[in-house]
Amino acid sequence: MIEITQVHASLDEAGDETACLAIGRRAVKRALRCEGSQIKAIELHRKSIDARKKLDVHFILSFRVELTSSRLEQELVGRVAERDRSRIRMVGGEAPSFPNPVPNAPKGRPVVVGAGCAGLFAALTLAEAGLKPLLIERGDPALRRSEAIDLFLKERTLDPESNIQFGLGGAGTFSDGKLNTGTKNPAHRLILETFVDAGSPRDILWDAKPHIGSDILPAVVTNISQRIEQLGGTVRYRTKLVNIRTDGSGAITGVDVQTPQETASETIATKHLILACGHSARDVFELLKKHNVALAQKTFAMGVRIEHPQRDIDRAQYGPSAGHPVLGAAPYKLVAHLPNGRSVFSFCMCPGGQVVAASSEQGHLCVNGASLNARDGRNANAALLVNVTPNDLPGDDPLAGIELQRACERAAYRLGGSNWNAPAQLVGDFLAGRASTAPGKVKPTYPLGVTWTAIDDTLPQHIVESLRLGIPLLGKKLRGYDRPDAVLTGVETRSSSPVTVTRDRTCHAASTPGLYPCGEGAGYAGGIMSAATDGIRCAEALIADL
Repeated sequence: MIEITQVHASLDEAGDETACLAIGRRAVKRALRCEGSQIKAIELHRKSIDARKKLDVHFILSFRVELTSSRLEQELVGRVAERDRSRIRMVGGEAPSFPNPVPNAPKGRPVVVGAGCAGLFAALTLAEAGLKPLLIERGDPALRRSEAIDLFLKERTLDPESNIQFGLGGAGTFSDGKLNTGTKNPAHRLILETFVDAGSPRDILWDAKPHIGSDILPAVVTNISQRIEQLGGTVRYRTKLVNIRTDGSGAITGVDVQTPQETASETIATKHLILACGHSARDVFELLKKHNVALAQKTFAMGVRIEHPQRDIDRAQYGPSAGHPVLGAAPYKLVAHLPNGRSVFSFCMCPGGQVVAASSEQGHLCVNGASLNARDGRNANAALLVNVTPNDLPGDDPLAGIELQRACERAAYRLGGSNWNAPAQLVGDFLAGRASTAPGKVKPTYPLGVTWTAIDDTLPQHIVESLRLGIPLLGKKLRGYDRPDAVLTGVETRSSSPVTVTRDRTCHAASTPGLYPCGEGAGYAGGIMSAATDGIRCAEALIADL
């Protein structure tokens, strides 16, 4: 197979897949000097927007091409001029796949805890291998989870077990479904194809910044869970891990789980436990500490959500091309390195989205961001964060980061009015050190309402100081970013896990044989793609052990 990259195309001529493939066929015939009849297959491999020159915003495309024979491919690539060899090359044609069924699989099914992306893909990998995993999830399936979230928004009644954080699909289901990642792994293509087979739009296969959307993801993760069950696995909802069982050597022998209808726990025997509980399962980290599972403090980040009019972000990113129907809402990714030695950076940017209520504990308020597939909301929002390192934490308790998160969330809850309103402040007021009393032209999208105030007391001083230093610098990088009436909503505390569940290179917990710490909660992922990849990695490690 041949890959051809750096094919430029105007906005008007490369609107959809069909149009791009037509451009690709012409580019292939021109670059390889071949006939159309020699092209056996062609696929759009990547499509990105080049907006470096605002007067010439265009697409850059790459294609994977299969000719009528591998010998012909080698011959034609060998004739390519030296100047073009960096963008025209042979690539492996074998696609990644799930493992084949394990022969003579031992008795006793593996257990996966957590049905976020890491747990879903771990369970799917085990199911594809014929191991009939048991996947337990403390929250609800997607439809009932959406109903629980709607109840919270309408009646301010939080369900601690089924919310933005917990339930089928994990936190990623209601945070836009962004699939871009800074890492490279052969499993990424397999993950994207799995999402498409489960109902995601096909454009995630080639979009340089793919996303699914929080309106589509519930159906997608439901289809993946049904695939696990079709392969012989079992998915149990409203089933909470309350204890782990070990033998004299410390090895896993089983788990205790409990449902809301039961007063007593149920013991499930297993020698293999993939723990993909997510970064908000704070009770699970406390349980691991109680059982002397090796834990360590980890750098994480906290801050606020910042909102701007999406049309202003579009103009800043795309210039005169802003509003072109094939471009959609513009994203951004920003970082500023500060004179105090720290950095402030954007994270989980949601074009055309809204700030969402992401709390999972009574009396603890935190926010996140989400957008639908169309990304057609009036505002852009993103987390604006500063790192918290182990040096910023008191003592060496591995759960000290969790306690700091909780303290900030309690402060935000009180400052908002102790009624799930979120504390909010205008950028201009924040930079001037005064409380806000009303919005400007930018209207906040947090669905439960905001309380205008000063947010300083909700975050550690080094974060407040860094945000004040960083926002003006980011305004120099993206025009209008520091506009005085942009809205800051607090607090964003769940961007990443503050804990690492220590494991070795083969995914085994350092202190507990049979335990595979997995995904974002365990400290080994930072988004949907990396979490899904780690789920596959841990499942493959378990299969190798068998």
